[in-house]
Amino acid sequence: MMLIGTSGWQYRDWKGPFYPAALPQRCWLEHYAGVFGTVEVNNAFYRLPERATFEAWRDRTPGDFVVAVKASRYLTHVRRLRDPQEPVGRLMERASGLGSRLGPVLLQLPPTMRVDVAALDATLAAFPRDTRVAVEPRHASWWVDEVRQVLRDRGAALSWADRGSRPVTPLWSTGDWGYLRLHEGRATPWPRYGRTALDTWAGRLARFTDSYVYCNNDPGGAAVRDALTLAGLARRRGLDVGRAGPP
Repeated sequence: MMLIGTSGWQYRDWKGPFYPAALPQRCWLEHYAGVFGTVEVNNAFYRLPERATFEAWRDRTPGDFVVAVKASRYLTHVRRLRDPQEPVGRLMERASGLGSRLGPVLLQLPPTMRVDVAALDATLAAFPRDTRVAVEPRHASWWVDEVRQVLRDRGAALSWADRGSRPVTPLWSTGDWGYLRLHEGRATPWPRYGRTALDTWAGRLARFTDSYVYCNNDPGGAAVRDALTLAGLARRRGLDVGRAGPP
């Protein structure tokens, strides 16, 4: 199953292009979850929500909705994966309020953080075994076989990333599931993706049993349009795609 959504849903410039003008912001999540079957909670990186917030998101969304959670920067940018047990435990205690709606956890590493295989392995080991974890390194020193092996051994995925309609990570497959983040396309108007770029990504994702795709190019509602276009292209390829379209 390919689940396609956006990185967040609370963008003021989506009012009109995506959210009805008369719809109050407190109802935006319900509207979003009627169109898409998944979302990546990007703001958890800046401030980890309380468990009650995750529980409220659970109660406001359909039973098949999936929430990917971007890990707090305290773990990735302050601790830089050192001594991960406490921050991972706190993250999972709160995020588990999502219940069955909890999807993968994303670890986005600082662009200045060089490879540290031992720290990565210890961090992945700190997560419950049934938690899917995607890792998005942003320094070229991480592209080594030792990192690939740790991801494979821990059942984690390398988060593929695209900027400028080009991959900025290796296209490693370390298991039967994948994770893709689309940061910025090259089409007009900026930062949209063109159909050719999106169709290429759909073809690459076909190798996975399960995959999660999040459009992070939010300005002007580009992420919404591109997520819907990608879903249509993937279906044309015969791929099994979750909810992504008008209710």
